[in-house]
Amino acid sequence: MQELQPTTVVLADDHAIVREGFAALCVANGIRVLAECADGPSAVETVSALHPDFAILDLHMPGMTGIEVVRKLRAAGCPSKMIILSISRDEGTVLEALRAGADGYLLKDGPARHLVDAMSFVRDGGVYLSPLLRGAGLFTRQDKNPAEDSVRSLSAREMEVFSYLVNGLRPKDIAELLEISPKTVDTYRASLMRKLNVHDLVGLVKFAIERNLTSTSDPRDSR
Repeated sequence: MQELQPTTVVLADDHAIVREGFAALCVANGIRVLAECADGPSAVETVSALHPDFAILDLHMPGMTGIEVVRKLRAAGCPSKMIILSISRDEGTVLEALRAGADGYLLKDGPARHLVDAMSFVRDGGVYLSPLLRGAGLFTRQDKNPAEDSVRSLSAREMEVFSYLVNGLRPKDIAELLEISPKTVDTYRASLMRKLNVHDLVGLVKFAIERNLTSTSDPRDSR
């Protein structure tokens, strides 16, 4: 389990025992819990007022779903990182959360370390999907004409960077693996995003999972 730099969080879940469990995990990892909320509207109000580094939001809450909370906060320009907690493995729900502006989607039935892993990864600029989603083969390939698929326009190096990004590696890790500078990684990332017509990492992850281009294994194992 990774340790985070000084971090603040607001926890929102309508079950007190779940909130208390996540709060204890946060405290054990040096994460300061600013507030706990039991429903969607109070989550919006609290996150808007406190501006935590993270908002950890249950998918199903009274008054407003976690996705609706994310959508409302993003519309208001809230800069907090937001992670959805859920028991749902439904593809449409995961994609809706990402489209709304969530920075991560975490399954409640995963190990506790996934929460800290998710926060660490998101804080470094990534979009976190529970490893259990990929392990279940959740996303399926859409029917596409290969000749029209923009993935084919990527160079070998761009495809390598693309694969590492969507499978969970940070740019600094990619630079080390490929023995290139982080600036060069950024150049490849900008180029491949332009070719794929996506504009941020969330869009890149959505592009990959809609085409079943994510991997169930750690891409570092092949090197």
